[in-house]
Amino acid sequence: MEVSAKHSEINKIPMRHHMFRVVMVIIGALIFAIGLELFLVPNNVMDGGIVGISIIISHLVGLPVGVFIFILNLPFIFIGYKQIGKTFALTTALGITILSIATVIMHHLNPFTKDLLLATVFGGILLGVGVGLVIRYGGCLDGTEVLAILSNIKLPFSVGEIILFINLIIFTVAGFVFTWEQAMYSVVAYYIASKVIDVVVLGMEESKSVYIISEDIEEIGQAILHRLGRGVTYLHGEGAYTGDNKKVIFCVITRLEESKMKEIVRSIDNQAFLAIGNISEVKGGRFKKKGIH
Repeated sequence: MEVSAKHSEINKIPMRHHMFRVVMVIIGALIFAIGLELFLVPNNVMDGGIVGISIIISHLVGLPVGVFIFILNLPFIFIGYKQIGKTFALTTALGITILSIATVIMHHLNPFTKDLLLATVFGGILLGVGVGLVIRYGGCLDGTEVLAILSNIKLPFSVGEIILFINLIIFTVAGFVFTWEQAMYSVVAYYIASKVIDVVVLGMEESKSVYIISEDIEEIGQAILHRLGRGVTYLHGEGAYTGDNKKVIFCVITRLEESKMKEIVRSIDNQAFLAIGNISEVKGGRFKKKGIH
């Protein structure tokens, strides 16, 4: 019983972490609402998913977008609770509720700009920041993401492909409801938002894995240690064609260090084999940022 109690105490998440999550989700929803109501909606530029459908219905019916965002997302919150988890559902419900209320309040405010290009670019950026924050802290602001995740289990398509297919239908409908020019601007806004989401969720410090094969492997390893401040691991490999034993460097860097890594390797061995790939998450070890020299 004592061991169980200690284990429970260790795994208990501090209340301040929950509060921080709530605050960040609220901020994310408010940023999204600003991008929607003060940039995109007044210029008839859309987002995808449930929000896009809500904008179309709002335009046809005359009620605020927030009303439809809330109503149309309710079934997906319930599905998310049943299929994904309680924390996800509660976080999503909080984000969507704040988003709905904020868009209703902002509905009658004057937009920041009537320029379609400016509205598209800045609206897309704000949407990306808002959605990215909510996703980063465990929720989402659009039920189509939940639908895509669950459909992916039974359909031979990725989550991204399912969302893309849904949004293509929505943007096509938008071309008939608004104009084709505004539908095309909507695609641009959606693309900008998706790229900003990646940056917010993964961060500018997105991790990358690096593999290096060279005749000067020791020198390259020391240069990475002293000039980039990164630890390296030496792996032993064997060429399938030549049968030669090779030493391989493996290390993890951030996106911002990629250029410096290439410079270090090329300055020592311009013929070295260098492979750099994305990593979604890094934990443990001594992966800490040091100075670049």
